[in-house]
Amino acid sequence: MNNQATLEKMRSLKLRGMSRAFEASLEAGAKENYTADEMLAYLVDAEWDDRHNRKLARLLKSAKFRYQASLEQLDYNPKNKKRKLDKNLMLRFSGCDWIQKAQDVIVTGPTGAGKSFIASALGHQACILGYKVLYCNCTKFFPGLKYSEADGSYARELEKIQRTDLLILDDFGLYPFDTQSRLALLEIMEDRHGQSSTLIASQFPVKSWFELIGNPTIADAVCDRIVHGSHRINLEESDSLRKRED
Repeated sequence: MNNQATLEKMRSLKLRGMSRAFEASLEAGAKENYTADEMLAYLVDAEWDDRHNRKLARLLKSAKFRYQASLEQLDYNPKNKKRKLDKNLMLRFSGCDWIQKAQDVIVTGPTGAGKSFIASALGHQACILGYKVLYCNCTKFFPGLKYSEADGSYARELEKIQRTDLLILDDFGLYPFDTQSRLALLEIMEDRHGQSSTLIASQFPVKSWFELIGNPTIADAVCDRIVHGSHRINLEESDSLRKRED
């Protein structure tokens, strides 16, 4: 058997991980140390790892996270003892069952409590498990949607948002909602409700969102879709799973 020809065929088939592993085994003279089934398993594992890593890199790049954060980096004993981040709760989130079930998460707390970092860490974990994630800072997100309406790309932007498994809206409430922003928020929430997950991080408590959104009819519709039944991470008080707004 011509090993060089085998390598060329692997490369032509774009089996990058497999070809690199096979070439490395030839250079190390380790090919003869494997049985046929061991060599096959070794090459398949190398290809799987390579494809997984390349897919993860694509997902992380397209997510556009604010922080390069992971769940392993979360600090459960910060100097600010009032934060009370529940480690068991975060471990339950790490499996991303809530994304599989198209459930939502709300992270609230004061400035500097680590909301954006936690949101990015949860998004990073979702990418590791193969979910499509999009991180958006609301102070740029809603003005961007306005511009897309002006240049005719609004429908395309909404379609892109709808295709994501997890949409992260950070700094919710810092950008004042005008009529266009309210309608865009409502449209997005309607498209995602029961279909895909949304994570909202805000320094404003949930009870003030109705007033922040402004229009009573739209605010009621949005809160009905995102607030009721969502998972909550409240960094000012003890965390609990799936708290409901009274």
